[in-house]
Amino acid sequence: MPEDTVSPDATSSVKATYIVKATAEITGGSLSFVEASVPPGSGPPPHVHADSDEAYYILSGRFEVLDGDRTLVAKPGDFVYIPRNTLHRFKNVGVDAARLLFLFTPAGFERLFFEVGQPARPGEPAPLVGPDDVRKAAEVGPRFFGA
Repeated sequence: MPEDTVSPDATSSVKATYIVKATAEITGGSLSFVEASVPPGSGPPPHVHADSDEAYYILSGRFEVLDGDRTLVAKPGDFVYIPRNTLHRFKNVGVDAARLLFLFTPAGFERLFFEVGQPARPGEPAPLVGPDDVRKAAEVGPRFFGA
């Protein structure tokens, strides 16, 4: 396999741990692919992606998923597709860390994890989100959420 098609397996944390498996640079902008480990009670707030579709594949645990005007609980083996411009979020509703794979198409949104997150440290939980993190997310957010 050519070197430029191998995942950098770059890791970043934003309240959960996200391992970016494929970036826009690797896929020619077609998609990005991410693995996440999400602590109990965590997940992003409701949001919309104006420029990309998103999909989740649940590996372990249970996630409450907001998909537009419906809320569902996704469990291991479930696949959830979120079209662009749809209000959505996921939240780990279990008592242990839960894992999921997700992708964005087209690629590009994965850059948010690197701009807002901090490098993950093996064996350590994701850092808590503080006021500086919220400010930084508010600054870069419009580029990723289409404000």
